Amino acid sequence: MTSAPRLSSLAGINEGVTLPGYDPSAHGAGIVHLGMGAFHRAHQAVYTDAALASGGGYWRIIGVSLRSRTAVDQVAPQNGLFTVLERSSAGTSARIIGSIADVVGGEGAAAQALSQMTRPQTRIVTMTVTEKAYGIDRETGGAEVSHPAVAGDLAHPDAPKGVLGLLVAALRVRREQGTPPFTVLCCDNLPENGALLRGGVIDFARRIDGPLADWIAETVPFPSCMVDRITPAATESTLKDAIRATGFADRAAIETEPFTQWVIEDRFADGRPDWEAGGAVFVDDVRPYELMKLRMLNGAHSMLAYAGHLAGHVHVRDVMTDPDLSLLVERQMCAAQATLPVVEAVDLDMYRADLLDRFRNTAIAHATVQIAMDGTQKLPQRIFAPALDAMRAGQDLGPYAFATAAWMCFVVRHKNSAEAVLRDPMADVLRDSLSSAQSAPEIVAALSAIKGVVPQGLSQDKGWRNAVTARLGRMLTDGIRAAITAEIEIG
Repeated sequence: MTSAPRLSSLAGINEGVTLPGYDPSAHGAGIVHLGMGAFHRAHQAVYTDAALASGGGYWRIIGVSLRSRTAVDQVAPQNGLFTVLERSSAGTSARIIGSIADVVGGEGAAAQALSQMTRPQTRIVTMTVTEKAYGIDRETGGAEVSHPAVAGDLAHPDAPKGVLGLLVAALRVRREQGTPPFTVLCCDNLPENGALLRGGVIDFARRIDGPLADWIAETVPFPSCMVDRITPAATESTLKDAIRATGFADRAAIETEPFTQWVIEDRFADGRPDWEAGGAVFVDDVRPYELMKLRMLNGAHSMLAYAGHLAGHVHVRDVMTDPDLSLLVERQMCAAQATLPVVEAVDLDMYRADLLDRFRNTAIAHATVQIAMDGTQKLPQRIFAPALDAMRAGQDLGPYAFATAAWMCFVVRHKNSAEAVLRDPMADVLRDSLSSAQSAPEIVAALSAIKGVVPQGLSQDKGWRNAVTARLGRMLTDGIRAAITAEIEIG
């Protein structure tokens, strides 16, 4: 099995594997993508593969990994080819993707990225760098000057290494050269991600070059979009199954679920691929779809990740076999659904049922600890924003209070873990905040006081504090199982 030749061409692939419906070498690169993780390979790269097969065009992708060479070592030796394994209870199917033209990463990656972004042929820059990488102050909507990448790039704007700095530097070069701007398409789970990124980029630019900031504001589109496809981290099993399916060793292979969704605001500066061929939907306003996904899917994911991990469940599918916890997962979705506006052409009850089925998919090993990462970045839009809306509407805050207490208990349990389970950009802040907090009320007060996490409208509300404190106290004193049982009894 391990002696199989390395995937590097489409020749000799086993029968039954879906191949690109086009000649990859016949298409140039018009997209630069920042963040070459598994999700991009399972999502945007697949949509672009379908677009190239449908409409052709100069739309292959130059991938950039700003933090490591892992993606380069995985994908580049394979001439950009990789395997997507779609797993369901009915079985696994395999597909080779050819939409990636090249990958750069590791030392010098930022300079190479800047070079690619300033090419006239680059018409779209997309990104999946995770919420923590942007360096945007959520309270002001501008650049977070204390963020290490932002601070470094403001000090050295001609040699940027972070997302905001790279975008501004590339746009500055294009403006100076008379090259039309590219479209900036954020594909991370951020509220109104296009507008949020636009605010960060323009504020960063204004701190170094006012006329450039004005030019960006006037000419550069930042469409928002909503993305959805559950994509667990690849394992040795993933790589072995890729060999069995294709006949070739594929170090870039990823696994994912059959479901995929991409809703995009149709605002582009200089054309776009035929992403509709892969099922993408173009709309005037993505916000209703974004709220639906962030609150119902991501919110339930976060709740079950913290409570499930504390209860000893390794994967989402394990949580869904726990009768009590699975009831709380659906309760969380129902609570979130009650805060949503009407979503055009979407039956929210059916959407909820589909989400529960996706969570139950026994073929997907999505680790609860993976979902639990970066809680301070994820919970504001997944849990706290809908909780605030629910409070204003007089709706039940119990589901959100339980989710919040589970996160706080997770932080307390793992603040000094040698296994580094607490993976969060604010991990040190979380630990410092808890240095003198012992009781549940002290812990709730300490974690709620961290800037930019729990909104004041919640943290200063007595009813909310009491609801979270009671649940956290039960988790700390009686254990998560007793807390789950009590929550079921509350209803």
